[in-house]
Amino acid sequence: MTAEAQLQDQPAAAASHVAPYSASYRRTPVKTLLLAADGGRSMVGKTLRVGGWVKTGREAGASAWAFLEVNDGSCFDSLQIMVDKEVAEEVGGLKKLVPTGTCVLIEGVLAQTPEGTKQAVELKAKKIIHLGPCDAATYPMAKKKQSMEFLREKAHLRSRTNTIGAVARIRNALAFATHSFFQENGFYYVHTPIITASDCEGAGEMFQVTSMLSKAKEHQGQPSVAQEDVQQLQQQVSLQGEAVKAAKAAAAADKQDAALAAAAKAEVDKLLALKTSLAKAEEAAKWIGGFKRTAAGDIDYSEDFFGKPAFLTVSGQLQGEYYACGLTNIYTFGPTFRAEDSHTSRHLAEFWMIEPEMAFCDLEDDMRCAEDYVRYCCRFVLERCRPDLQFIVRMIDPNAISRLEHVANSPFARCSYTQGIELLQKAIAEGRKFEDMDVHWGMDLGTEHERYLAEDVFKQPVIVYNYPKDIKAFYMRLNNDGKTVAAMDVLVPKVGELIGGSQREDREDVLQRRLQEMGINVDEAYLDLRRYGSVPHSGFGLGFERLIMFATGIDNIRDVIPFPRWSGNVSF
Repeated sequence: MTAEAQLQDQPAAAASHVAPYSASYRRTPVKTLLLAADGGRSMVGKTLRVGGWVKTGREAGASAWAFLEVNDGSCFDSLQIMVDKEVAEEVGGLKKLVPTGTCVLIEGVLAQTPEGTKQAVELKAKKIIHLGPCDAATYPMAKKKQSMEFLREKAHLRSRTNTIGAVARIRNALAFATHSFFQENGFYYVHTPIITASDCEGAGEMFQVTSMLSKAKEHQGQPSVAQEDVQQLQQQVSLQGEAVKAAKAAAAADKQDAALAAAAKAEVDKLLALKTSLAKAEEAAKWIGGFKRTAAGDIDYSEDFFGKPAFLTVSGQLQGEYYACGLTNIYTFGPTFRAEDSHTSRHLAEFWMIEPEMAFCDLEDDMRCAEDYVRYCCRFVLERCRPDLQFIVRMIDPNAISRLEHVANSPFARCSYTQGIELLQKAIAEGRKFEDMDVHWGMDLGTEHERYLAEDVFKQPVIVYNYPKDIKAFYMRLNNDGKTVAAMDVLVPKVGELIGGSQREDREDVLQRRLQEMGINVDEAYLDLRRYGSVPHSGFGLGFERLIMFATGIDNIRDVIPFPRWSGNVSF
């Protein structure tokens, strides 16, 4: 029998309600029942198996039965399962089943609940297929509400909580929406490297990748050679060179004297020995602190794995541009890293970025793409994650759904940087207080200023464009006024800057001048794009975690990524 025939022969796999890769356990996902149009009523009377983790459990009827709220993560709501005492005896009694965190796989008959109850169906247990006990005395995830700080310390278990479970499903939906939007609009997904030799942001706050630390350990035990020792050996070599010249001259004057010839040879041997010692000393002197140094005293990276300094990427933009100038429209979606010693609620050391790059695209096209993408994501998550968002509204941010609906249905406002500065100065004149009151043209807007424009002035997302060139990156296209660049930021309520983008500088001579002005060196490959078939092109970058913060109202970025990394923390 073929593998295909064997699969078709399995009745469990043929059942549409069985999870495709839980066929051996015949497990039906909770969402198949609770998110069905009829709430699962059409399956009443069927024998099903449901597996997951007990959210809450309680004994009832003088311990004659127990009610379990079981959640498998497939949706926000849990399914109620009623277990009789007799059924529970097979696994040690009801007390084994009711602790929060217990894992169960239960076979039972789906029954309709009385009119007016929260859910249309519940499972009447007939058999316990699997029991993963949980010690209530030591299990850290109590039923009561816990702080987000505590949950970060228990990141391996926090996905079982209502909040983090909801955030995880919303994150998944937004990732799916990202790929859907760009694929539907003719973009190609490009994997840009995580290890790079370039710092496209020019920030310098990069994690270095090296294999030299293990080599440094090898040299730590070796005696160090001071520069004074090297200079002393150099003098000895010089003096010995003079001695060799004299001995050779004496031997040449009397070629019949074997003693003079032997003495000359001895002096040469002594010189060669000194030169060998000098070479070893010069090599040893290059190793300082376990690392080989150049003549200038810098670390010699020719000994390293890549033969040059290498880092974890802060952005895939430069490599994205390379492929956009051949495939026209591409996007990247991957992890990026920044060694910024920051402990704010907005910064992580490891985070995910979405970076499209588009050829034959100017700043106006770029702004429209950014707006369309954000609105698409809002519509997508509203459609796919309504129960999770309803929980968010009840427990975290009462305006989450209305904010998403407003963004999904409203065109974004547009505002030049100059107009934005004028609006902020007007607000200050009217009594508005900011932490940074020194608002002037040429400043980099702070989060408080960005949020004021989005939340108080426009009351919706706003795209600010044409920023001063001195506060933006080298690759942004210089405008005709010579003072501003074709850059744009999408500012949204709750977050501030969500997207940063620009039209890229496609004129080689202008780019060369900008690089010289800013004292930046780039790979020749980047300049080649302007030499060989240069094309107007644009792109933007979106911090994925900030998009999730915007959608959920979660205040701290550490709570919207499964395993956050920040200075001093690399747990799990």
